[in-house]
Amino acid sequence: MKSLIKFCALAFTGLLSYQNHAQSVEIGARFMPTFSSFNAQSNSGGTVSGSVTLGYGVGGLVGFHFNDYVGVQVEGIYTRISQKFVEPEVTHKVDLKYINFPLLLSINTGKFKTVNFNLVVGPQIGLSAGSKITTTSNNNGVQTSSAVLSVKKGDLGFAYGAGLDFGLNPEKSLRLGIGFRGVYGLFDISDNSRNLNTESYYLLGKTHVKTYSGYIGVSYLF
Repeated sequence: MKSLIKFCALAFTGLLSYQNHAQSVEIGARFMPTFSSFNAQSNSGGTVSGSVTLGYGVGGLVGFHFNDYVGVQVEGIYTRISQKFVEPEVTHKVDLKYINFPLLLSINTGKFKTVNFNLVVGPQIGLSAGSKITTTSNNNGVQTSSAVLSVKKGDLGFAYGAGLDFGLNPEKSLRLGIGFRGVYGLFDISDNSRNLNTESYYLLGKTHVKTYSGYIGVSYLF
């Protein structure tokens, strides 16, 4: 992870150094309804697929646009995602919270036009901001073992997306943006390093988080 982070930082630094200065700077805020996908394991060691549950993300962005067509943007997003896993005896609800930092290359059809279509791609660094498991019994069943939730402190993903933004004022500097963002987790987020007793098991085996978000937000171009 450290090597990839250093490579991304050097790549963006080199791109910025190549340009004398950014033609424009953009700041903004977004709300992101989010669906997630990750697997769990049962007390017998099998894989359990989670049901789709709506989460959300909120955050801001800073963009540097070299011209109307190419730029980079850095975002900070607080994301809360959840999944439900049903076993014969119990149902588990897992809540995961992350602070994510996407570093994205942005390709635009015309950043200062009334309507702009954009594509973004790049790495995303995620820092765990907490995790929680809630277990309920199914049909008054007797729970013979207890699930333990343990996740690593960080994650790294590949982010991609597309969107439209619209100029809201005559100068087209105030923008309304809508779009899609997907993230594919590259690392196993489970942390199964502790020794458990015979009546406990790790709920998360080897699993990668995948998220799919829509977004709506406003930004301002300087």
